[in-house]
Amino acid sequence: MHSQFLLAALLALGSTTALAADPPPALQKAGCMACHGIDKKLVGPAFKDVAAKYKGQGDAVAKLTDKVRKGGAGVWGPIPMPPNGADKINDADLKGAVEWILKG
Repeated sequence: MHSQFLLAALLALGSTTALAADPPPALQKAGCMACHGIDKKLVGPAFKDVAAKYKGQGDAVAKLTDKVRKGGAGVWGPIPMPPNGADKINDADLKGAVEWILKG
């Protein structure tokens, strides 16, 4: 019985991981995936690296939302991230995307 429970738990974990690999559609629509990979640096940092850097920071969602809106440079290298206004990604989608990124 114990091994059946363990097998079920591992299968559930595997399905959660597979779902986490699919970015929210808003990230595609807003063009985020052109510069960011899930687990690989492209022009900007990989989302997994962003999650690791901000892990445990209670204000990470607010910080990253603000950074996406205003743009920034120098934190991840010399190439700046341009500002991304609400016309590109609305507030609700942005919050959901940042929360997804922070789950790592």
